Amino acid sequence: MSEVKKSASGSGRGGGWTRFVTARPRLTLLVALVLTALAVLAGGGVADRMGSGGWEDPAAESTYATKALERRFPGSQPNVLLLVDASGAEAAGGAKAAGGAKASGGAKASGATKATGAAAPVDNPAVVAEARRLAERLDAEPGVEGVGSYWSTGSPALRSEDGRQAVIAARIPGEEKDAAAVLDRIAPTYRGTHGPVEVSLGGGLAVRHEMQTVIQEDLLRAELIALPVTLVLLVMVFGSAVAALLPLGVGIVAILGTNAVLRGITELTDVSVFAQNLTTALGLGLAIDYALFVVRRYREELAAGADTHTAVRTTLRTAGRTVLFSALTVAVSLAAMLVFPQYFLRSFAYAGIAVVLLAATAALTLLPAALVLLGDRVNALDLRRLLRRGRATGEAGDGAGWGRAAALVMRRAPVFAVVTTAGLVLLGLPFLGVKFGTADDRQLPVTASSRVVQDELRDGFPGNPGGGITVLAEGAATPAQYADYRERISALDGVARAEGPVTAGGAAYFSVVPDGETVGADAQRVVGELRTAGAPFATSVTGPAAVLVDSKDAIAERLPWAAGIIVLVTLLLVFLLTGSVVVPVQAVLLNALSLTAMFGAVVWVFQEGHLAGFLGFTSTGDIETTLPVLMFCVAFGLSMDYGVFLLSRIKEEYDATGDHERSVRFGLRHTGGLITAAAVILAVVMVAIGTSRVTNTKMLGLGVALAVLMDAMVVRSLLVPSVMKLTGRLTWWAPGPLRRFHDRFGISESDSYNPSADPDVEEASGKWRETTSLRG
Repeated sequence: MSEVKKSASGSGRGGGWTRFVTARPRLTLLVALVLTALAVLAGGGVADRMGSGGWEDPAAESTYATKALERRFPGSQPNVLLLVDASGAEAAGGAKAAGGAKASGGAKASGATKATGAAAPVDNPAVVAEARRLAERLDAEPGVEGVGSYWSTGSPALRSEDGRQAVIAARIPGEEKDAAAVLDRIAPTYRGTHGPVEVSLGGGLAVRHEMQTVIQEDLLRAELIALPVTLVLLVMVFGSAVAALLPLGVGIVAILGTNAVLRGITELTDVSVFAQNLTTALGLGLAIDYALFVVRRYREELAAGADTHTAVRTTLRTAGRTVLFSALTVAVSLAAMLVFPQYFLRSFAYAGIAVVLLAATAALTLLPAALVLLGDRVNALDLRRLLRRGRATGEAGDGAGWGRAAALVMRRAPVFAVVTTAGLVLLGLPFLGVKFGTADDRQLPVTASSRVVQDELRDGFPGNPGGGITVLAEGAATPAQYADYRERISALDGVARAEGPVTAGGAAYFSVVPDGETVGADAQRVVGELRTAGAPFATSVTGPAAVLVDSKDAIAERLPWAAGIIVLVTLLLVFLLTGSVVVPVQAVLLNALSLTAMFGAVVWVFQEGHLAGFLGFTSTGDIETTLPVLMFCVAFGLSMDYGVFLLSRIKEEYDATGDHERSVRFGLRHTGGLITAAAVILAVVMVAIGTSRVTNTKMLGLGVALAVLMDAMVVRSLLVPSVMKLTGRLTWWAPGPLRRFHDRFGISESDSYNPSADPDVEEASGKWRETTSLRG
């Protein structure tokens, strides 16, 4: 009875906070409304300040070489390409030669032109004059450097093999946002028809800028899909339309607040536009998770006879602690990405930590304040009333099916544990064949204008302009030494040709065109050989293949640190929740196992190209290097979110009764439906994100949706109860010093547990108290 009195009085840890929220609900909501309005103003236009790159390591050799080349040789690293199509000039020339002949005659004439070796269309005098005029005009544009073209250099890499197209290359230097602004300014001037030629814009800068635009459009569409579907699902879960609106409100506040935080971070460092997808997904998903948990517990307390204020206080001290604890576990998983140097990964840490903490804060302030004001009207507009036919409002009696399922699983624990584990491992086997690559224009849909240009360059040109390997040479050298070095790198296996040197100010660079794919295995091997090839001067290598090599090295170097942070902090937090040293180990291993299906599916679908037509993406035969790291951190954190919900209720029952198997049944009975509903809703949000036309975003959304569903419906429902049955009372073991540490600093929900609500528990509770010294 002391526990019940403690709950009713609001004493104990957290009492001050619960009294503040419950005593001043209108003030709490008013302050939240003002802060949300300020967040809307502060976060406006945040997407325009974000970048679309961030895959490179700032401290890598390739990054140094890229910056040095930009300073010394702007033309060596073009990021804007004007694809000049002279097919119209060829058609016009053919028409003049035909002299009014029939179409069939024109065709024959065209064939005769090829046979007689007539000049290629790009060498037509009218085309040459127009192309040179465009290049001169581009060179005069403010903010544009290093303009070169096929017509000024004669380089075969800048001319298509059929002679119908050629390239004007340039570089727009500076930060991504500034360079994109220059591109926006000049693009309308050059894109389109110019006399005898048609001009399209491509290059790395154009690709990234268009990708940023597509992501923003897709994110808006995802929100328009996710919000109404989520509302319908929440109504189905709660029955009450009023209760269903509360989680959406929490999610919207979290998203708007995170946008404001990201806007501030963009003033200090680079932030990837991809992070906005995570903001939406976690903002809605976790806010709904936390609100489901809080509202569910509140309705249970009301159904048990508590008044509004007591129900809210009890909910905050119990479910509220679990929500806060869960938010910390998710935030830690996402914070692990801060150890990586690529700002693409760091951006997800910024967004993830902010949205998780804001969702938890809103769930523990706005939501309780709203519940105090609503009272039992939280059950208003109950659309399931007719189906219940007079059953008491609330959800305390729900979940019997989950309890029976848990009992069945535990009766056949070895079978379920072995079969489930084997199935998950089997689903993850395709990941053993993973190949890592880098993101390029093929992330975009095939109709994207910059993607069309890059496809033309990839398929029709002998060497993809701007896509090869560049070697920067620094230090004094003679022409003979440069020539000798060029001959040596030309002879390397996998090198199609080497051009250069281009010299200026005591430095030079060589352009190396690899055989095959620009970032394929051969190109990566060539990068390694170039870096170990001796030279009488200092060299550094860059280009897409070099960036990929450096990115993989950076991830491999820091991955153990990130994994170590996640594992160690998760072990500590779960220990604080349960007081056991066995349960944390189980939680980490089972969480990791729940991700196997996601990783296997990523390789089977996105690398190998299965379902590419159905899902609408282009498979490049590899997976972008940073994506598995990102997906692991996000999915592991979300899995721990559900694990904490389940373990907190199991621990609550075990503390009260000491009956291990009953505790597992109790936990699943009271959280099974809740976790499944939360997982389905989060999966809907992630699938909406997965409708993106950008492949990486599609992979993130669909992959995490699969991981969440597998965790909730397979791991939490089958694997956890079967493994906990097999470990038995040993599950709760901890050495004496750690037990005492947990008694002082641990977290649990047992403050509000009332044995009188369950007549079967009182006797078991007495027996447990008599044998509690056996723990450990």
